[in-house]
Amino acid sequence: MKRILTAGKVILGAGLIIIFLNSCKKETKQEDPKEVAEDSNEAKFDSIDNKKDDSEYLVDIAEVNLAEIEIGKLAQTKSTNPEVKKFGKMLVDDHTKSASEVSALAKAKNFTLPTSITEDGKEEYNKLNEKSGLDFDKKFADMMIDGHEKAIDKLKKASEDAKDQDVKLWASNNIAALTAHLEHAKMLKQNLDKK
Repeated sequence: MKRILTAGKVILGAGLIIIFLNSCKKETKQEDPKEVAEDSNEAKFDSIDNKKDDSEYLVDIAEVNLAEIEIGKLAQTKSTNPEVKKFGKMLVDDHTKSASEVSALAKAKNFTLPTSITEDGKEEYNKLNEKSGLDFDKKFADMMIDGHEKAIDKLKKASEDAKDQDVKLWASNNIAALTAHLEHAKMLKQNLDKK
């Protein structure tokens, strides 16, 4: 009987040690805000495919807005080129307005959006932040061209494929603004390439 009790205590003790070690091993890694929003929308609209798809369009645009705002702020503080600073301010202003509109639309549709810059956005931000001077300005212009081309593609897809008419209309109405940003970024790149 004594052996059984001793063996039981040993097993219980070993189990507690394993639990303790596992809990110490777990790092508190914050989930990506975009994934959190997508998971939330998927859970809400799992049986309604078109709502899930429409929510993804807004999640994507919210992700773009958050990244552009942060990168625009960085351009205003880090660049010494007045045109880059001006473009950065325009990004912050326009994408803040867009973020507000997307947030209101998402709220009306009961969609969840990311509330902070995503892991991909942070990575791009950090790559840009490592640069300085003309290298910074050129990297910024390249990022703006690439980012706006992708964002325009997402808006075009939403304007054609969204089932919700409000989402479709919002996407359609905002293609022109992003196209203007893209053209501005291309001109900026041409000017910087001459230096």
